[in-house]
Amino acid sequence: MSNIYYTGLITDIPGILVGHSEDINARTGVTVVRCDSGAVASVDVRGAAPGTRETDLLRPECSVERIHAIALCGGSAFGLDAAGGVMARLEEEGIGLPVMPGIRVPIVCAAVLFDLGIGSATVRPDAYMGRTACASAGKAFKQGMAGVGCGATVGKLSGIFSPGAAPARGGVGSASMRTCDGYIVGAIAAVNAAGDILHHETGEVLACGTLNGSPVYMKDALYAAGAYNSAFERALTGTNTTLAVVATNAVLSKAQAKRLAMSAHDGFARTIFPAHTPVDGDTAFALATCERDGEPPMIALCALAAEVTARAIVNAVTA
Repeated sequence: MSNIYYTGLITDIPGILVGHSEDINARTGVTVVRCDSGAVASVDVRGAAPGTRETDLLRPECSVERIHAIALCGGSAFGLDAAGGVMARLEEEGIGLPVMPGIRVPIVCAAVLFDLGIGSATVRPDAYMGRTACASAGKAFKQGMAGVGCGATVGKLSGIFSPGAAPARGGVGSASMRTCDGYIVGAIAAVNAAGDILHHETGEVLACGTLNGSPVYMKDALYAAGAYNSAFERALTGTNTTLAVVATNAVLSKAQAKRLAMSAHDGFARTIFPAHTPVDGDTAFALATCERDGEPPMIALCALAAEVTARAIVNAVTA
């Protein structure tokens, strides 16, 4: 594997914190992105097999303007339970949407990836794990096989053409970039893709399935007239997902945050082959802390969103 690593973290944006919790033996975990003061948010779902919570309220026409955390969880749909623990921890800290005197409701969105085939299928992220990840959030955090990326794998489509092929390790990665006039865009990605992971600039394959120690490259397999196992494809449905959160310190509306989330998917397409498949649940969230005043340079922000997402995906499999 190439020695590639991009600098920066999503926590370079003031007000953004990240925490992990995982069960190493069971190979599953949770990663929580906190924005305690509230962040304008949106989401864009491109995969055909997503698992999410509280994404309807992120539509521009919905009333809630800001959220307080995003939980990225293993455990497939079971893992959505972890968001309850995140809510409980934030409530204890007095963080949330004030709905009546003395009552605050933390707004916590969540998305899951499928890791039940790695480690233990009966151990899933729960409220305790979500609470622990939330409580541990800070500026520094581990990349690679940590948190939600603890049981993530990639290159699983190789089994369609090469029965018995083994997937490669996925993981969680992050990156950030800063413009000369003070705008910051950062991303964190949990990479559990069906496809291979490529370097977004060189096209080099960084992680893919292997058969007897030899790589099985998806571009070669999909473009060739080889034997295709449709039954294996059906078995993969819902068992793969790349999740990302892209954030900025710019002042954005919910509609502009939606555009940022859409741009993050360009980073998926540059680094995952193939991306957004019928068997993936690819989902990208966007957060705007609104700390940097001024009219946001949307073209630049969207370009950076795609780039930092691509870099985060690369870091996930190379960290």
